[in-house]
Amino acid sequence: MGSELLRIAEGFSIVAEGLRGLAKAEGGTKEKTVKAQKAEKQESVAEVQQESPATLEGIRALMAQKTQEGKSKEIKELLQKYGAAKLSAVKPEDYPALMQEAQVL
Repeated sequence: MGSELLRIAEGFSIVAEGLRGLAKAEGGTKEKTVKAQKAEKQESVAEVQQESPATLEGIRALMAQKTQEGKSKEIKELLQKYGAAKLSAVKPEDYPALMQEAQVL
């Protein structure tokens, strides 16, 4: 079992080295790569929100994004406006309005 784990660890090491080489070849740093990944994730969240009707999952993703942007207080106030302490307590008929207001934050 131990030798198998060592082989797996070696495989991960090889993959990591290859990824480092790709990052250097592109002239990017780890920080730039992470920022690019975050930007892509935010774009995909925005696309999903625009394409689909307001769903609990979509609102949750939007609120997570806004929380990462430092707007936790505004999110809590918005939930309280709809009479809920947490997202799961919001009435489904309020989802579209909640989604619109959260996007504006």
